[in-house]
Amino acid sequence: MTAGSLGSQGFAYQAIGAATLLALFVASLFVGVSELAIGSLASDPEALRLIMISRLPRTLAALLAGSALAIAGLVMQTLARNRFVEPSTAGTAQSAALGILVVTLVWPDASLGWKAAGAAVTALAGTSVFLMLAHRLPAQPFLVPLFGLVYGGVIGAAAIFAAWHLDLLQYLEVWMTGEFSGILRGRYELLWVAGALVVLAWWTADRLTMLSLGRDVSIGLGLNYAAMLRLGLVIVSAITALTVVVVGTIPFVGLVAPNIVSRFAGENLRHTLPWVAGGGAALVLACDIMGRLIRFPYEVPVGTILGVVGAVLFLVLLLGRNSND
Repeated sequence: MTAGSLGSQGFAYQAIGAATLLALFVASLFVGVSELAIGSLASDPEALRLIMISRLPRTLAALLAGSALAIAGLVMQTLARNRFVEPSTAGTAQSAALGILVVTLVWPDASLGWKAAGAAVTALAGTSVFLMLAHRLPAQPFLVPLFGLVYGGVIGAAAIFAAWHLDLLQYLEVWMTGEFSGILRGRYELLWVAGALVVLAWWTADRLTMLSLGRDVSIGLGLNYAAMLRLGLVIVSAITALTVVVVGTIPFVGLVAPNIVSRFAGENLRHTLPWVAGGGAALVLACDIMGRLIRFPYEVPVGTILGVVGAVLFLVLLLGRNSND
């Protein structure tokens, strides 16, 4: 389906997408160990308190993390000029976790904000090295993601070795596995910064689209290539660091959502960004709800669910791409 056909049926698609996201949002508020009914909110203060302290922050965290990670994946694919990379498969998330570990060792009582700052610095460094090396690889579409998996694995192994040596493996596991069970009011608000970065990405969408054309073409069109490259790196690194600090590593969101949207909405970032953000939010919300129901009343971390669901969706997309070729 082309962008033109999307425009002719845009209202219907928008209505279906908004209804799906709203249904998942409401379901997330009322799915959990403690039973809640919509009618009880007006008459039961404890039910309203549970919603405001736990369920609503958790749902907002899933929405913000999903949309931000999807946009981070889209921006990273633009920077790398490859549709098969995203922060959790290219060393960005692993670098952020390593940064949190370093900050914890240097400053054990550091707040979430300082841990996010440290994670952003290491994520920026790790992503910069990945892009520098990826641009030197031969022009083969599957070579870059393969290199990203190896590169991220090396950084993750270094973090695990350091944590094992310092007896901090369980501590590191908190940041390496994404889950929302510990999200409460006052524990997720940093993700609003990630939401602001999504807005920044949308504001610069036209220039990011030009960036995806390559260095020579974008400079010829009047783009400050170096400045936009740095901005894209900051967006990807900051979003990844914030989500890893607050909820841990959530894989495949930035890989699956942009690829699904590009199938029917094209490559123009100005038009696809809202779809990608909504798709990422819906994917994370759906997997979080699934994780609460599979072993009810126990929970399966959303990172585990997405590791399976995201891998299956990506294989479907990949096989579909090959059959079309």
